[in-house]
Amino acid sequence: MKPKPHVLFLPGLLNDASLFQSQLDALGTVATTAVADLTLAESLPGLAEAVLDLAPKEPFVLVGLSLGGYVAFEIMRRAPGRVCALALIDTSARPESTEASAARKAVMQLAETDLEAVFEQMLPRLSHPERMDLPAVRGVIHSMMTGLGKDVFLRQQRIIMTRPDSRPDLERIECPTLVICGREDLITPPEMAEEMARGIRHARLCMVEKSGHLSTLDQPDEVARLLLEWVTSLST
Repeated sequence: MKPKPHVLFLPGLLNDASLFQSQLDALGTVATTAVADLTLAESLPGLAEAVLDLAPKEPFVLVGLSLGGYVAFEIMRRAPGRVCALALIDTSARPESTEASAARKAVMQLAETDLEAVFEQMLPRLSHPERMDLPAVRGVIHSMMTGLGKDVFLRQQRIIMTRPDSRPDLERIECPTLVICGREDLITPPEMAEEMARGIRHARLCMVEKSGHLSTLDQPDEVARLLLEWVTSLST
């Protein structure tokens, strides 16, 4: 019997394993799954090395959402042979823009005194308007943010702001790649997903309808289905 593939998930800003619960449940029958901790290191290279230190020694499937996608690109630069397949969800290969950096600094300043206000400000950009007030969306996002807290938020924001331009690296990604994006993602919109899919030789692009930036929460069943079908296809 062929061994189950290892699937390693990389969460986004102020996210933990709750972000992927539906997808972890769906993949549990066909793969060995784990979620990396992206809260400890101070830099993108530091996060990548921390993930690689704890990752399976045999080639694994890497799934990154938002910040997790930025870490995934850094891993692909450092150790492409460790990754047998790559999924990029609601993320971008572009560096931080001047406008995004200015907006990020303002939110970071607010977080110093009022993380609850940051949550209310960010929620409409993280989730689809028809999904954002559902307990399975709003409640999970709030729980993750309050659980991880201000210091992790500021540390991860600084890492995101200094990420490099990964677009020149896209053509060097040779493993099967799945690109998923919420149709109404306001943070890393569809054109960024399309750009990644065009640049990666073996990429497949899937748009998720009625979904914002956190598509794994907005449309958990659909993203789980896409990942399950894709991971299953890798072994056939």
